Amino acid sequence: MSKKSVAVVMGGYSDEYVVSLKSGQLIYDSLDRDLYEVYKVVVLKDEWYFLDENNQKHEINRGDFSVTLSNNEKLKFDVCFNIIHGTPGENGILQAYWDAIGQTYTGCNFYQSALTFNKKDTLAVLSKYGIPSAKSVYLKKGENINADEIVENLKLPLFVKPNQSGSSLGISKVKEKSELIAATEFAFKEDDEILIESFLNGMEVSVGVIDFKGETIVLGITEIVSKNEFFDYEAKYEGASEEITPARIDDETRIRVEEIAKRAYDSLGMSGFSRSEYILMDGIPYMLEMNTNPGFSPASILPQQARHYGISITDLCGNEVEKALNKKRN
Repeated sequence: MSKKSVAVVMGGYSDEYVVSLKSGQLIYDSLDRDLYEVYKVVVLKDEWYFLDENNQKHEINRGDFSVTLSNNEKLKFDVCFNIIHGTPGENGILQAYWDAIGQTYTGCNFYQSALTFNKKDTLAVLSKYGIPSAKSVYLKKGENINADEIVENLKLPLFVKPNQSGSSLGISKVKEKSELIAATEFAFKEDDEILIESFLNGMEVSVGVIDFKGETIVLGITEIVSKNEFFDYEAKYEGASEEITPARIDDETRIRVEEIAKRAYDSLGMSGFSRSEYILMDGIPYMLEMNTNPGFSPASILPQQARHYGISITDLCGNEVEKALNKKRN
């Protein structure tokens, strides 16, 4: 039987592309070469290209996501392994394009991607399934900001964050009312919509959930101990945090977190990798957000959780490819 061709698609249009390239490299290195022919494809704002074994770039034909090699042979991929963080791979744009041209891909579809990339809408949908979140105010760019009213409603400290952005870009912790307007301006640099949320004083945990061999499983619960004010970009990617897997919580709390994380995943009709963030207050998990293409570099939380769970990175990635191929056959 001939090997299936898998394009590991990495990069993206946001500042997260640097992390995506590292994630893509780990997946590229980990996929089983006995089963698959594995290729690297980089999608950037200015260019989409296939990178051959000599690091030569070949332009991707956007009409059918194929590549013409130097011998004029046309290469089409059986599966695209999507590991783009942020736009266009985590907000549904790339998935909608792949659906339109009939290209098979890993992970969730364009609707789940678009929904989960929008923090406000995700939390609104999940509240119907009994999943709590922080009290918040939603604002669009250009709207009047009444700092007195917001502070009275949400109390200090509070968090200001872009509604659609990853890697904790554009987030501020506001301790004084005088800091609020500057924090909103900082968030609006990342997105035209922002959320201002009440501060939840508790333990932050990151929960990896996947569908593995037909079952929704919690890979692990990781406790986040940030050396900074909160789990910001520096804490996530530059070592300014301690990530403890498994989290130091009692069994009753662990079971509650696992149950809520699975419910969130299944309620949204998710598929593929996911990592959701919660604050535990009095044993109750309050959801912050869900990531459908979380960081997957060797230092990232999801690979750490998989190792702890006992699933190899090769099996984890292979499972995603096989699910996509099965979906195509069905």
